[in-house]
Amino acid sequence: MKREDNIPRNVFGGPLQTCSDSPQTGFYRDGCCNVGDDDLGVHAVCVKVTREFLEFSSAHGNDLSTPIPEFGFPGLMPGDKWCLCAARWVEALRAGAAPRLVLAATHEVMLEYAPLAELKKYAIDLN
Repeated sequence: MKREDNIPRNVFGGPLQTCSDSPQTGFYRDGCCNVGDDDLGVHAVCVKVTREFLEFSSAHGNDLSTPIPEFGFPGLMPGDKWCLCAARWVEALRAGAAPRLVLAATHEVMLEYAPLAELKKYAIDLN
């Protein structure tokens, strides 16, 4: 979704908030779940990773726990916030392993993958 003002928006239509600066996340490593035409994985959803999710992801071909220093990737631990690929989150949701979300830091393009009502069920930033 593109808006005329080019300000990245979250799933509520407000300004996209920072997901994590430690570890530095985002496809562009700017701390935000910004997306663009070069982000083929659509790293749109800000999650708080769990051990269950990390095991699920590793078993499905994406080991997010092991550091890869040559790419500046520290490896994730439970509790870290991370911009995750939209399709991976949906895959984890269907398998019962979806991590919780920070909706204010989740890019609005995520609404093309899951309805807001479903995302809200996993939100950690709603009262």
